Amino acid sequence: MPPPYGTDLSPCGTDSLDTYLFGRILALAAADSTRPLTAATGLSRAALERLLRRHLPDRLALLDAVPVDAGTGEDAPEEPDLRQLLQEHGATGAEEEVWLAAIVARRSLEPNHLWQDLGLASRADLNALFRRHFPALVRRNAGDMKWKKFFYRELCRREGMLICKSPNCEVCTDVHACFGQEDGPALLTGLWR
Repeated sequence: MPPPYGTDLSPCGTDSLDTYLFGRILALAAADSTRPLTAATGLSRAALERLLRRHLPDRLALLDAVPVDAGTGEDAPEEPDLRQLLQEHGATGAEEEVWLAAIVARRSLEPNHLWQDLGLASRADLNALFRRHFPALVRRNAGDMKWKKFFYRELCRREGMLICKSPNCEVCTDVHACFGQEDGPALLTGLWR
């Protein structure tokens, strides 16, 4: 079955892939009743408005629930470093990559697989997001390590820390935890894509 966004994977722009990705991400983040959309995404209200106008103009009403003075909430200690890692590996430096860096950094703090915490339908959607917006990271993650594990491994490497139990993945007893299946239900089942 073809993906719901077609096959247009051209760098950035207002095509169906970005509309699909941002639509799902914002739908799940907006369903969070414990915090405003700004805090759920790590994006300012102004950035959210630009994103919605460009990719989801029919969803501008999402801003009605966001107070004008709503902040993005406090960063977790690793968020700035993760945003920087993502932005350094962006495809074009487009604003979409800045938005996605903030969103991915914030949503990566959630407890599920990253594709689930972003509201995507599957890991294939997450991989499409990274191939399009952060292809250099896809190349670095040549073994297809789970993205959250990959991010923390990269951040630790930057600090000169070794977090792995084994010298390489092939002999590690935890290889399944880093590279295993990412099964589970999509968290947006039944909502607008």
